[in-house]
Amino acid sequence: MIAEAFIGLGAWAWIILGVVLIGVELLAPGSFFLWLGLAAIMTGMLDALLGLSWQAAALLFALLSVGSVILGRYVTRSKTQPETEAAPLNQRGHSLIGRVFTLETPIKDGEGRIRVDDSSWRVTGADRFAGAKVRVVRIEGSTLVVDDP
Repeated sequence: MIAEAFIGLGAWAWIILGVVLIGVELLAPGSFFLWLGLAAIMTGMLDALLGLSWQAAALLFALLSVGSVILGRYVTRSKTQPETEAAPLNQRGHSLIGRVFTLETPIKDGEGRIRVDDSSWRVTGADRFAGAKVRVVRIEGSTLVVDDP
């Protein structure tokens, strides 16, 4: 009975299905139902123009669905994955390279400490007094290597 009502609507059934699928995308985000919804709307528009049989419309929807999902994945993947290399995840020390800090404790025998926000970092470099400005030049393990700013 529902299938007969769906077929009886013709092109409008596809357009309504497309709008429903796009609405489902709002409830279950992931950009999958969006492409199926667009394929259904395109099927409805082509059905209205060409007067397709329900079998031809279903086949067209299947083809447009596959094509739109592949195209959609291509479009969204190229936007979400930048070409430049992102900062390594969970390697906070790499973001400190090049920044200037004030020594919290003096560097004696090549070792000292700096304060970065709410944490204290071990540093190595030439001996300097507490309060001196130093620039982070690289990171070795969990130790920052510093030099003159």
